[in-house]
Amino acid sequence: MPTASHFDVYAIGNALVDVEYRVTDDFLARHGISKGQMTLIDEAAQQRLIAALDSEFGLEKRASGGSAANSIIAVAAFGGRSFYSCKVASDGTGDFYVHDLHAAGVSSNLKPEREDGVSGTCVVMVTPDTERTMHTFLGITSDVSVAELVPEALAASRWLYIEGYLVSSDSARAAVAEARRHARLHGVQIAMTFSDPAMVRFFKPGLAEMLDDGVDLLFCNEEEACLWSGALSADHALESLRGVARQVVITLGSQGALVWDGQAIHRIEPSPVTPVDSNGAGDMFAGAYLFGLTRGWTPPRAGALASRAAAAVVGQFGPRLPLEQHGALLRENNALHAGH
Repeated sequence: MPTASHFDVYAIGNALVDVEYRVTDDFLARHGISKGQMTLIDEAAQQRLIAALDSEFGLEKRASGGSAANSIIAVAAFGGRSFYSCKVASDGTGDFYVHDLHAAGVSSNLKPEREDGVSGTCVVMVTPDTERTMHTFLGITSDVSVAELVPEALAASRWLYIEGYLVSSDSARAAVAEARRHARLHGVQIAMTFSDPAMVRFFKPGLAEMLDDGVDLLFCNEEEACLWSGALSADHALESLRGVARQVVITLGSQGALVWDGQAIHRIEPSPVTPVDSNGAGDMFAGAYLFGLTRGWTPPRAGALASRAAAAVVGQFGPRLPLEQHGALLRENNALHAGH
C-alpha cells in the first residue's frame, strides 16, 4: 500500500501508441484530412492510412503516448513520481505500450495478463509548418472504466490529472466521476486539460460533466479557451474559465502562456525556438508545470520551466525529450529562479 503522497501525479487517460510521420499538405488534402485536429476513426481506416503513410513517407517515431501519458512521463523524467490508469489489450501493441511506459519510470495499473482486443494507436502527421494532425483509433482504450482505477494509489497522490480526450467514452466519463469523488475524499487536488479544440467543439456538454463542480487547475490553449467561452481572446476567455477552475493555464504557442493563480494573472514568456514539430508541446507544458507545483514552486517559476520544456519539444521531432535533457532544463531553471 502506498504511503501518504507516494505519487506526485496520478493521471487517467487514453493509452495510445503514437506513430509519427512527416507529411505534406498535399497528402492531407488528397486524403480529405482536416489539418490541425484530432479525428477519431475506425481500425480499418487507420490501417489504410498507415499503409499510405508507410508507402509515401516512412515511419519516423513510435512511442507510448496519449495526452496525459506524455504529461506524466515528463513529470517522471524531471524527477517526480507518476501513476497512470489506462487500458491496453494483450496484443503486441499493448506489450510495447506497457514496456515503454514502465521504462519511462511511470507506475500503472497495467499487468502482464490483459484482456483480448486491439490496443489503440494515434497517427500523428506533421506538416512542414510544424503543425500536427492526428487520426486516432481508440481500440480497447475506449473501454477504460472504473475497473482501471487504483484507489489506494490515487489516495496517496498530490494531484489527479484528467485528460479531456476521455470525454468521448461513457465508461471513461464514469471513471472520471469516480476518480474525482475519491480525490475529493482524500484531499487530492484535481487538474484537467481540454486536450484538443475538437473536444470543446463537439463534446462541450461532456466536458462540463467532467468538470462537475470545478477543478483546482485547468489547462487549455487559446483556441480551446475561446471555443469554451465564446470569447475572442485569451484574456476575455479567462473571465469565463475562472468560473470552472480555481487556477487556469492558457498556453499561447509562440506567445508563451497566461496563468491565473487564483489571485493574480501572470504572463509566462515564450522561449525562443526554431519550430520542427508542435506535437506534444501542450502535454509537456502541463507535465512540467505540475512537476513545479508539486515542488512548492510559484506559478511563474513553474511556468518558466514549462515554457522552456515545451519549446524544447517543439524544436525536435516527437512529443518527448531525451531523459538527460530534462535534467539540463531543470538545472537551468533552478539557477534562474534560486530563492523563488
